Amino acid sequence: MNKRINYLIGMLLFVVSCAAQEIGKPPGIVINHIAKETGRYIGSPSLCLLPDGTYIASHDEFGPRSSEYRSAQTFIFQSKDRGMTWTNIAQIDGQFWSNLFFHNGSLYLMGTNKHHGNLIIRKSDDGGYTWTTPYLKSNGLILEGEYHTAPMPMLIHNDRIWRAVEYATAPTSDWGKRYSAMVISAPVGADLLNAESWQKTNFLPFDSTYLNGKFRAWLEGNVVVDADGNVVNILRVDVPAGFEEYAAIVRISADGETATFDPEAGFIRFPGGSKKFTIRYDAPSGRYWTLANIVSPEYKDRHPAGVRNKQALCSSPDLKEWAIHQTVLEHPDVEKHGFQYVDWLFEGDDIIFLSRTAYDDESGGANNNHDANFLTFHRIDNFRKFAKKVTSY
Repeated sequence: MNKRINYLIGMLLFVVSCAAQEIGKPPGIVINHIAKETGRYIGSPSLCLLPDGTYIASHDEFGPRSSEYRSAQTFIFQSKDRGMTWTNIAQIDGQFWSNLFFHNGSLYLMGTNKHHGNLIIRKSDDGGYTWTTPYLKSNGLILEGEYHTAPMPMLIHNDRIWRAVEYATAPTSDWGKRYSAMVISAPVGADLLNAESWQKTNFLPFDSTYLNGKFRAWLEGNVVVDADGNVVNILRVDVPAGFEEYAAIVRISADGETATFDPEAGFIRFPGGSKKFTIRYDAPSGRYWTLANIVSPEYKDRHPAGVRNKQALCSSPDLKEWAIHQTVLEHPDVEKHGFQYVDWLFEGDDIIFLSRTAYDDESGGANNNHDANFLTFHRIDNFRKFAKKVTSY
């Protein structure tokens, strides 16, 4: 019965998506829309599934008329009908680049307080309506300084909870060059609002010699357990126009204190590796899965980080060799259309995900493909069926 219900809901979402595209609206279910004239854009989608089946979504605002550099704004949404309708239940002042997660009976939100701000965490015990305020090291102020991140996944492994973040305090203000890779972790039973619960690795700085001088940045790292049972941090890698896309695998010691990187073996070819991606392991299929902004052949000479008009379902048996299985979102225009910063979760046989979507609207569409005007919800029904379908890239 449950499989039948899931199938019918999946088909309904597909029909709604198709109908929306026919009338010039974005595919999927629209959670929020902000017109470009406001000077505020939708960023940092994050998705959480509560034990009672409630979906919680969040996004922040960036742009010239936002408060991202002072005290950023994050919005919380709730769905009680598996993503068909959404309600805004909270607005948080002083939260940016953040991910939702549920742990030990509470909902959490972790990120920074502003663009390159302190690393902070908040807690909600009522499903996202109200949140703690992080102003002391005892109530959510984890690391003071300049940090960078995105809505990246939490990992539970060896009785610890892990998360990747970038140290952004550097002698240069240049984007990319200021980002150093690091990971923080805490015991699973610890008070996550207490800064003393968390430990951090050393940070690995930018190195212009990587990739024969083609390395421009690493950022937005994912913590995941590799095939040998070790924690690794897989990071987005920025490269020049016309260069193939890579990700970087940073290795984390078992005690969570040391991060190391081998530039000779640590770079892997990764479809969409120049844009934000999330990797999760699926035990039933024995594969790691991601949704990534792959680059079609006609755009291979462009700067790959700027090509965001196509999202594809991809997987790997070992985190090293990746296969593209299915395009899930696509628009032929690359300048003002984008499906990006996807955050996603397994839900039974399905994948549910959010997209920071730049698309047509009544105000003339998005400012550009990066400056998204929609937050949209999507479902991939029975995703494992695509595992045997492989597309070269």
